[in-house]
Amino acid sequence: MLNHIALQCSDPAVSAVFYDAVLATVGGARQMEFGPTIGYGTSPMQPEFWIGPFDSGDGFRETHVAFSAGSRAEVEAFCAAAVAQGAEVLHGPRLWPEYTPTYYAAFVRDPDGNNVEAVTFAPA
Repeated sequence: MLNHIALQCSDPAVSAVFYDAVLATVGGARQMEFGPTIGYGTSPMQPEFWIGPFDSGDGFRETHVAFSAGSRAEVEAFCAAAVAQGAEVLHGPRLWPEYTPTYYAAFVRDPDGNNVEAVTFAPA
């Protein structure tokens, strides 16, 4: 039911390099750009995830975003791409049976400190 989400970034150019790399592993790509604001998605001209400059609000509040992956291999590729971009790994790829029996996910920090996850429910 989510239409889209947007994150404010301290340095949109740095965040764009990170998200270009990690979202490519789960089928995402840039769909629209308006100056420093970039929309990513899996369907042309239908961005579901946006990044842009930090321009409102005070301070930092961690956001959690989970991206759907098609397979466990995609979750692992997502984590590897994040590490290649210098991301901190919060939880490496593994099963989370306390959520559901096939919940397989990895969690990393993006350049602004947000908790970013790739998850699949596909069996092994």
